[in-house]
Amino acid sequence: MIDVIIAGGGPTGMMLAGELRLHGVRVVLLEKDLEPTKVVRALGLHARSIEILDQRGLANRFLEPGKTHPLAGFFAGIERPAPERLDTKYPVVLGLPQPIIERLLTEHAVEAGADIRRGGTVTGLSQDDEGVTVELADGTSLRARYLVGCDGGRSTVRKLAGIDFPGEPTRVETLLGEMEIGMPWEDAMPLMLEVRKTQKRFGIGPYGDGAYRVIVPAEGVNEDRTVMPTLDDFKQQLVRIAGTDFGVHSPRWMSRFGDATRQAERYRSGRVFLAGDAAHIHPPTGGQGLNLGVQDSFNLGWKLAAAVHGWAPEGLLDSYEAERHPVAEEVLNNTRAQIELMKVEPGPQSVRRLLTELVAFEEVNRYLIEKIIAVAIRYDFGSGNDLVGRRIGDLALKRGGLYEQMHAGHGILLDQTGRLSVGGWADRVDHVVDVSEDLDAPAVLLRPDGHVAWVGEDQEGLEAELARWFGTAG
Repeated sequence: MIDVIIAGGGPTGMMLAGELRLHGVRVVLLEKDLEPTKVVRALGLHARSIEILDQRGLANRFLEPGKTHPLAGFFAGIERPAPERLDTKYPVVLGLPQPIIERLLTEHAVEAGADIRRGGTVTGLSQDDEGVTVELADGTSLRARYLVGCDGGRSTVRKLAGIDFPGEPTRVETLLGEMEIGMPWEDAMPLMLEVRKTQKRFGIGPYGDGAYRVIVPAEGVNEDRTVMPTLDDFKQQLVRIAGTDFGVHSPRWMSRFGDATRQAERYRSGRVFLAGDAAHIHPPTGGQGLNLGVQDSFNLGWKLAAAVHGWAPEGLLDSYEAERHPVAEEVLNNTRAQIELMKVEPGPQSVRRLLTELVAFEEVNRYLIEKIIAVAIRYDFGSGNDLVGRRIGDLALKRGGLYEQMHAGHGILLDQTGRLSVGGWADRVDHVVDVSEDLDAPAVLLRPDGHVAWVGEDQEGLEAELARWFGTAG
């Protein structure tokens, strides 16, 4: 029997496949498309996503082909410099088109031993106490202990599992494409910048190889979401919004997206889980969607592996929804707010002017940016210690950076006292005796996803949390 079947080969699914293989879990990933997409919906990675790649020793793969950009203007396009001294070694946006992110994650998953099957379309599923049977379009079936739907906003897995997807439908639609323009960029750029003073859902910019990324509000909402726009649709809307169509021609690809905002009522149904867009959709404001899905997988991967290997304590699998559902809910809330702030009507523009004044305050700017880049997330572990539940940065240790110690995907006991022990959990938790000037605590227990599970110096208290997160001692 397969351990885990993943439906969907986008960044969320590939990240999950790599995480599961890190723990020796047998993975089959089914992707219905025969070829990777060329559509560039997402343009980069935020700080927390780069951090989790760093925790697995993968960051340089993404940093080398990418381009770093300052964190200015990422909340509703309000132009303010990024706050100083953000709590991350990556206080930037890493510009990297989605197809490249997906390719790099795929390469990692394949190197780790994941079985990637393109052309595999899920058409049915059934589950019992032992596992899940997945029916495919070619008439075959597969059997696994668990199934994870990473198959996007129209998720087949979510529908087959009977999980509701409440929220609001698309009310505002935007056209997005990659094409050439018929005027020199030095002439087009001033026109584009003038329009963007009031229309934040508009933009044209060089993309390489003579192509330009074009984004422009659509005339209305197309009821059939599968129908792609035409070049004439782009031309008409460019003329309406900017007074010229910029001579657009020779499109590489064209697409549309809306502001539909929905969240799955639950992320688990028995042995079936949801992650990424299958669990939540929202407007792309702030560039959070791809990042949110990758971070879902980082949270879920080690927990599923624990269940497969038989050491998951009671409630560990349920903690995935308990932790990630509120995070996505916050993203849905802030993207809704950003869409309102980007409207051109007098009311939203008045609120935008007021918020622009508020963002000039360092505390407000920091609060909003940390929402976007996901470094301020704190899971509720029921502790009064402010550090517990938070992710921890790449602390400088005598032996190097903390993240270097996390490549194996184990838990970490970072012990500055030298008096503690992980005892019978040594196969799941690495004991790192070292010190850091940046850590104001005698010792911290980190889960495999880098979130702090315990702070202190009491062996008895430590063992209680080891059992809570890592099961019975071996």
